[in-house]
Amino acid sequence: MAALISILFGPSGSGKSTLLTKLFAEFPSKFGFSVSHTTRAPRSGEVNGTAYNFVTPAEFAAAVANNEFIEHATFSGNSYGTTVEAVRRVASSGRICILDIEIEGVKQIKKTDLNARFVFVCPPSLEVLSDRLAARNTESPESLKARLDRASDEIAYGNLASSHDIKIVNDDIDAAYAQLKDFIFKEIN
Repeated sequence: MAALISILFGPSGSGKSTLLTKLFAEFPSKFGFSVSHTTRAPRSGEVNGTAYNFVTPAEFAAAVANNEFIEHATFSGNSYGTTVEAVRRVASSGRICILDIEIEGVKQIKKTDLNARFVFVCPPSLEVLSDRLAARNTESPESLKARLDRASDEIAYGNLASSHDIKIVNDDIDAAYAQLKDFIFKEIN
């Protein structure tokens, strides 16, 4: 995998997907998104193979046993992972691979020899994050609490200088996007 890999991580609701949507819309032939596998059920509007590859727990476990993932983690009872094949598919198309993964995956990839750059995207505060997650109307009170508890750990890890190459506080989507774009293009030039 000779292509540069950029990895976005941060709490759910920090704006990673919105930033990536903007990046892919502006540069559709430059970047490719590695579609992760997950055992969670699709949310409204999510298409299998586009948002995620939705698989059963047994299928996921078999892929883990076959060493098909470059990273994988379990969060809120669901498993998530990025396959070697998904990254190769993007790289073979001549595009730069972008991953949006959990911190456990970040830690795993940091132990590899992949030429990855890490972008930590965080909200301006936990209160703002709580409001964003609640506005989605996709979480039960229990899952919202679990996501906020997890977000505290993710923010603590992301605030470690060794965890990222750049930290983007997403309090204004256009400013955050400008930072992301500037960073990525400096890395590839």
